[in-house]
Amino acid sequence: MHPDDLAALDHRYLWHPYTDAATYERLPHSCIARAKGVYLYEQDGTALLDGISSWWCVSLGHGQPAIIEAIQQQAATLQHCIQAGMTHAPAVRLAEHLARICPGDLNRVYFASDGSSAAEAAMKMAVQYWCFQGQTQRTRFLALENGYHGDTLGAIAVGYTSWFQEPFGALLKPAILAPTPHCPSSDAAECEAHAARAFEGFAELMHAHHQELAAVMLEPLCQGAAGIWIYPESYLRAVRELCDHYGVLLIADEIAVGLGRTGARWACDRAGIVPDILCVGKALTAGYLPMSAAVATDRLFAAFQSTDGVKRVLWDGHTFCGNPITAAAALAALALFDTLDIPRACAPQERQLADGFQHLARRQGIRYHKSLGMIGMCAFEDTPEGAARAYATCQRARQLGLFTRPLGPTLYLWPPLTSPPAELERMLNILDDAIAFTA
Repeated sequence: MHPDDLAALDHRYLWHPYTDAATYERLPHSCIARAKGVYLYEQDGTALLDGISSWWCVSLGHGQPAIIEAIQQQAATLQHCIQAGMTHAPAVRLAEHLARICPGDLNRVYFASDGSSAAEAAMKMAVQYWCFQGQTQRTRFLALENGYHGDTLGAIAVGYTSWFQEPFGALLKPAILAPTPHCPSSDAAECEAHAARAFEGFAELMHAHHQELAAVMLEPLCQGAAGIWIYPESYLRAVRELCDHYGVLLIADEIAVGLGRTGARWACDRAGIVPDILCVGKALTAGYLPMSAAVATDRLFAAFQSTDGVKRVLWDGHTFCGNPITAAAALAALALFDTLDIPRACAPQERQLADGFQHLARRQGIRYHKSLGMIGMCAFEDTPEGAARAYATCQRARQLGLFTRPLGPTLYLWPPLTSPPAELERMLNILDDAIAFTA
């Protein structure tokens, strides 16, 4: 199909997420035809470096033969099988693998379809857990300001972000929101002090509301959609300790940051904590197919085992949860994580990314920068003008061969964990040139 014809059909029929329709129709049309490694290729052959791992999920790069082969083989054997009261080998093997690599006694794996559905499943687990304890008043959640856990109504209520949720406020049961531990500064000591002050606010809310809380829910170490808001490990440890003190469950949403992104297998590993429920997605299949999971502790699962004649069912389920083909893709991806020795093998690129963003921070208009594992960010002033410059910078970067998207005034790279040093250096250089161009 001719590119102009495809563009016309796209504008006529396709509704794009998080995209202003009128603006999109005025932009030059870009259609990706194929991908390989860290590159996306447009229909005319133009190569674009994938600076955000195609929405943070293609962690092992595009076109990994082992994952593609696993998908093909499973598709020829068993395409789908209901998980309610039935099982199949790929799901069982994947659950065992996840239990083996998750911290502590996170051994009970519930498969879902995407990040939002895993987050909602975790919330339901927490509420039902307390219901089985006879504490039916525990139906609320304590979360962080500007947190993000997905786009379904339950998920968006647990961490209100105004530009995402404002139209839906009347439909939500809002969470209790604690001050964010993130601070807009490059100084580590300043950020530690800010996180400590933010924790005081968190502790006050916990003390006031713990008897009605089903769980605390947060994104460990990095609030992604808020603007790549990275915060100290000490805050996460303090939250775990306070949850233990008050007997409140802790849900760690590692949909975006799990499986090597932060420089450890799990962000929680960096802080040395074990949540009661861990949500995983995006990189679970290396982004090749949609799949997520909520992994709970044995203690939490025990409340759902019927030993008193009462039927205890987790009232949640998705048509494609635990799908054999997606499970096979995930197993192949996890095997590659081990074969490639991720995240340890990423250490040189992590240093390269951190050094690169330290250099970018010298550019005029950059307010601060941070890095965490294979995440790097810098931000202009948090004003409409700063957001406009970030947008213009990303548009210029695309012209130069790098695909990335701004988050308000924030510029960031979230490249595949397998990015070769030369390609990573090119991403940083393009971003540097684009920032200079918009000065």
